[in-house]
Amino acid sequence: MTEFLFRDDAYRREATAHVLGISERGAIHLDRTIFYATSGGQPGDSGVILRKDGTPVPIATAVYEADKLTIAHAPTPGAALPEVGEKVSMTIDWDKRYARMRAHTALHLLSVALPFPVTGGSVGDGEGRLDFDIPDAGLDKAEIEARIAAMVAQDAAVTFRWITDAELDANPGLVKTMSVQPPRGQGRVRLVEIAGLDLQPCGGTHVRATGEIGKVVVTGIEKKGKQNRRVRIALA
Repeated sequence: MTEFLFRDDAYRREATAHVLGISERGAIHLDRTIFYATSGGQPGDSGVILRKDGTPVPIATAVYEADKLTIAHAPTPGAALPEVGEKVSMTIDWDKRYARMRAHTALHLLSVALPFPVTGGSVGDGEGRLDFDIPDAGLDKAEIEARIAAMVAQDAAVTFRWITDAELDANPGLVKTMSVQPPRGQGRVRLVEIAGLDLQPCGGTHVRATGEIGKVVVTGIEKKGKQNRRVRIALA
């Protein structure tokens, strides 16, 4: 089982850990990690694990194992793997992570600007998209950008807290996404709150305040079905 340090501090760039094991696929299991694992439309972090002798082990991505409690750090082909029990240090690709944090928080604002059921979404490196169940077309890029800009200008605090699975079941309206459910399995669910604007379950990484997002532009609005509209945004 891995301790997910990124859930409590998305700004942490370095940490130490001990190697729990190496999977059959050659992925590294650690007792704690700052590497976000692919989930909820957000890709896993890349970075470097340093062995005790200073040998770098480049990490291409991080994913959850089937138990959802262990994170597998996938090294690049040919990397020298550490030994079980070895103490290592790790560093994530911060520029990539921070761009995703800003974009992910911007997508939460997009879901406020367009208060419709969300049928899908993804987070990229400084960009992202959400799919909405919208019965009527006619979305205006400039209007959406203006709504998001107003929320960014508020510099609203972004915080998180935990509720139990039972509490979430009693409040199903908190879940905006129709296709992606919040991460479960530990008996509790993480809520991300943007003060005065939004509250929803999310296991992703976010900035501390909306002002960090910067300018957001709508790069495209696509018709993906009779009632499905895909809205793409990017950090300017």
